[in-house]
Amino acid sequence: MALNSFIEVHPDSHFPIQNLPYGVFKSGPGSVQRPGVAIGEYVLDLSVIASAGLFEGPLLKNSDCFLQPNLNKFLSLGRPAWKEARATLQKLLSSTEPALRDNEALRSRSLIPLSSAEMVLPVAIQDYTDFFSSMHHAKNCGAIFRGSQNPMLPNWFHIPIAYHGRASSIVISGTDIVRPRGQSTPVETSTPNFGPSAKLDFELEMAAVVGTGNKLGKPVDINEAENHIFGLVLMNDWSARDIQAWEYVPLGPFLGKSFGTTISPWIVTLEALEPFICEAPKQDPPPLPYLAEKTSKNYDIPLEVQIRPAGQQDTHVVTRSNFKHLYWTLAQQLAHHTSNGCNLQPGDLMGSGTISGPEQDSLGCLLELTWNGQKPLELLNGISRKFLEDGDEVIFTGQCKGNGYTVGFGTCTGKIVPSPPLED
Repeated sequence: MALNSFIEVHPDSHFPIQNLPYGVFKSGPGSVQRPGVAIGEYVLDLSVIASAGLFEGPLLKNSDCFLQPNLNKFLSLGRPAWKEARATLQKLLSSTEPALRDNEALRSRSLIPLSSAEMVLPVAIQDYTDFFSSMHHAKNCGAIFRGSQNPMLPNWFHIPIAYHGRASSIVISGTDIVRPRGQSTPVETSTPNFGPSAKLDFELEMAAVVGTGNKLGKPVDINEAENHIFGLVLMNDWSARDIQAWEYVPLGPFLGKSFGTTISPWIVTLEALEPFICEAPKQDPPPLPYLAEKTSKNYDIPLEVQIRPAGQQDTHVVTRSNFKHLYWTLAQQLAHHTSNGCNLQPGDLMGSGTISGPEQDSLGCLLELTWNGQKPLELLNGISRKFLEDGDEVIFTGQCKGNGYTVGFGTCTGKIVPSPPLED
């Protein structure tokens, strides 16, 4: 029997009852931030639902996790509690359940129009790691920087490569991104200069939000790893390619990445994504035993990037990719992350790395799309781009099409603003 909500939801909405992604919002100036789930054009205030005693299951009945300013406490409770909450919310919002449907006072307090909700970061992010899990992206970057004769380093097919990112500069969708300054060189042999980045780029990524963590010194088994992941968000790992190229030898990304990372406000749970599970790419050579899954799976999540050039109203689609292209799976990323005993914590973020497909129109960043600026990308009205210019807005979307419904992530957006003048 089809699951339907008493709230009218447009067939193309990203937020039907089959989704119910989690976020944190404020409903006006001076209001406190609290958790909610998106349903159609509304956000359901979970603090109101909890205070009304409607979470009756044994794991959440006496919990104050939805009275917190973020989702971290809820995430720490683990998958049984997440499933209990999802079942409760789907029941409350269903067309056949009167508890919320027929209580006008409760509906008016708990259902807030999305148009009047201010979204904030859904979790307190204590740590952030960004992986490099797309084979197509890795090969293209290798060819650009090292030449086509040696695009892939030998370790890439054995371990999920990653770098340690900067949690403090992760921002919510809609936040402006200030063009970073840094050292760069026009050619490798020249003396570096310091100034605004001339090769500012987007990176189409998704990120896993860690639910339950692990104790220091206690690795997570590969076949239990996915149980430590609450859900996924869209992520733009903005990159200053000229700064990055000069600094990354010998220790990898630093200031070319840490100036800003944007995530979408809604966390789509792995439960909502279950209908879109697909087979993961074949790995050759086979991974070492600690990375060998009993069932290796990925998620079929179509992704799209649009650019609205500075001063223009229209947007231009520049790439269409898919999460299923990732070579290393979510479980492998988390298992490898903890394999040395590293302790993850609720709310930690694990970026996927740029998600590029095999075709030219599925590449996940301008570095690849323009081949490091050598082949400008043609947009609308005679406009072209090698890299992002001040005033450009980048818009990510992701959505899975089910049987009569859509499970989507909303949007992940950011606009480039100029570097501020240097003080004397």
